[in-house]
Amino acid sequence: MQRIISAEALGYSYGQQRAVGSVSFHVEAGEVYGLLGPNGAGKTTLINMLASLLTPDSGRILFKGADLTGRPELIRPQLGVVPQEISLYDELSGRENLAFFGTLYGMSGNALRQRVEQVLEQVGLAKDGGRRLGSYSGGMKRRINIGASLLHEPHLILMDEPTVGVDPQSRNYIYELISGLAANGTAVLYTTHYMEEAQRLCSRIGIMDHGDMIAEGSVDELLELLPARDMIRIRLDGPDDNALQEIADGELASFGATVERGMLLIQADNAGRQLAAVSAALGEHAARISDLAVERANLENVFLHLTGRSLRED
Repeated sequence: MQRIISAEALGYSYGQQRAVGSVSFHVEAGEVYGLLGPNGAGKTTLINMLASLLTPDSGRILFKGADLTGRPELIRPQLGVVPQEISLYDELSGRENLAFFGTLYGMSGNALRQRVEQVLEQVGLAKDGGRRLGSYSGGMKRRINIGASLLHEPHLILMDEPTVGVDPQSRNYIYELISGLAANGTAVLYTTHYMEEAQRLCSRIGIMDHGDMIAEGSVDELLELLPARDMIRIRLDGPDDNALQEIADGELASFGATVERGMLLIQADNAGRQLAAVSAALGEHAARISDLAVERANLENVFLHLTGRSLRED
């Protein structure tokens, strides 16, 4: 696969405040690359450098192998940007909004009109293109917002939280749209606060924190960073947290059990094999189990393990 964009040891500071350290990664043609990180991790600064809106203090950016330093004209005609904030005009129709943005890309005449209709179809709003944008739902506006970035058929699209506040129908349209873009060879850099989106859409994921890229890989590769793949949760009738802690430190000490919110937690590589042993170790307490659940590890667990906090925390 062709590397569409590559970041090599990128760094940027606002005065004395370091925003991005020395970050390196790449996005290939036909790939959806997820960029995750809490607020303040440096994602926005990184994206602004890739979009040639900020000049890196250190490192370089390659677009299709060409160094972009001092040459933003190389990327801008082939770049689509979907900002988190919707940049549309409520007094215009969906079709008129797209036509306006098309003129900013230098498009005109029949070619522009045909492309506007293609994009309306692509985002699932062909029947609503003539409606005033102010009458659209939030999800429909999001889809037009994405459509505006597709008019010139870019080779790279930077998407910043494109599903914030959208309805389920629009969310599914957006998922299908992104998958379709990748299938046709477009490179997509996708930032989100929704772990399930990243797991569903992204072939590779980079996790940023405090300006650094702290982990990168496929979902399966990232899951390998966890000490265990399963979590066994056990709730017992009766014991308070102090009594549960005694059980965790006693009968279940060999399993590395902990106590959280009135439950016993055990990390396991294979919960199915360990459940019988856990039950036997609990002995008389096993008869008082009121709830037992096994959870498979996910991207949220990886993020918590690496950063010590939830993705949605500031």
